[in-house]
Amino acid sequence: MPDSYRPSVPLDAAMQLSIQVVESIRDIPAQFWLSQTTPFMRRAFWVALEDSGAIGAQSGWFGQHLLLYRGTDPVAALPLFVKTHNRGEYVFDHAWAQAYARHGLDYHPRLVTSAPFTPVTGSRVLLAKDVSLTEVLPTLLHGVQALAQKLSASSWHGLFLDSSFLQAYQAATLSDSKTPKLAERINVQFLWENKNYSDFAAFLDVLTAKRRKSIRVERDKVAAQGMSCHWLEGQDISQDDWQFFYQCYQNTYFIRGQKPYLKLEFFTQLGATMPDSLALIIAQDADENPIASALFFKDEQTLYGRYWGAIRDVDSLHFEVCYYQGIEFAIQQNLRWFDPGTQGEHKLIRGFEPVLTHSMHWLAEPAFMAAVTDFTVRERVGVEAYFEEAKGCLPYKNIV
Repeated sequence: MPDSYRPSVPLDAAMQLSIQVVESIRDIPAQFWLSQTTPFMRRAFWVALEDSGAIGAQSGWFGQHLLLYRGTDPVAALPLFVKTHNRGEYVFDHAWAQAYARHGLDYHPRLVTSAPFTPVTGSRVLLAKDVSLTEVLPTLLHGVQALAQKLSASSWHGLFLDSSFLQAYQAATLSDSKTPKLAERINVQFLWENKNYSDFAAFLDVLTAKRRKSIRVERDKVAAQGMSCHWLEGQDISQDDWQFFYQCYQNTYFIRGQKPYLKLEFFTQLGATMPDSLALIIAQDADENPIASALFFKDEQTLYGRYWGAIRDVDSLHFEVCYYQGIEFAIQQNLRWFDPGTQGEHKLIRGFEPVLTHSMHWLAEPAFMAAVTDFTVRERVGVEAYFEEAKGCLPYKNIV
């Protein structure tokens, strides 16, 4: 049975707040997910992860989600995992784990709030209608601390948090001195912005001559080898298409000596439960043999490039399938943003602009919390300098 408890700090008795811990996504009220804007915070996405075993006790993503009640009414939920490893997070804290080990302490288990396997910024707290995040965030954070103490977890990490969380946390700390203190960490990713381009040629036209030429050369290489790309959306993706895509996806991991995080069943379930969010591209050779594939997600504003693989190496095909085809698709669909995935300075010269990402961290050991807070302050100086330097490397023409 789910465990119920009150956080170990005094609460406003009039508010009658209590927290229940639930293991399954299905125990979080379905209506809480309706306001989420990215595909990766849709209930169907999380249910597919759970049903396919990508998250759960056996995967090292053990659900201990916090469900906040006011009286008998659920008002908010914080998806939360007990992690025994760092895989699938994309915010790297290996040095912190090593520091714990040097002092004879266990860094695992740790608590993590994130969209699993997904380095995409978004909201992380699920709210009932007319509930303010600022109102409930302090209690949820106290609940995190209570759960960490109960499970002997070293820390909590909220990953790829959007501005609503950051603003609510800032407001909460100003209004309530007992709000747990968190350390903020920033990093850099790269997004392409659609500046009302009519087509791909119009996008190229705003680039410097050198970069226009280099992109055309890469695309011409692919065309000269007889390659063609075909898009499939939603319910047009067949079982055979999913099988081929998964073969490509697996190969991306196998060539690195790794096992893939996700199973074929995860993807086919998404195809059945949230087809409106999916777009699949398949690249074929001159004989119409499929040789590469990439899966994209989309919402009202953004295209997300998520999973890529190929069964044969073709010069520049990765750039064509994962970047240039995505840019064309975003223009055609009138989407404002194209998020091609994490990391990769090579995206800069192809028109993807640097953006900052944010994570928040709390460590139970006071000395380590102080050290991590100091580290994140010093690290921020370097990250912000890199961010400004990256902006200076963009290939767009100077506008006088």
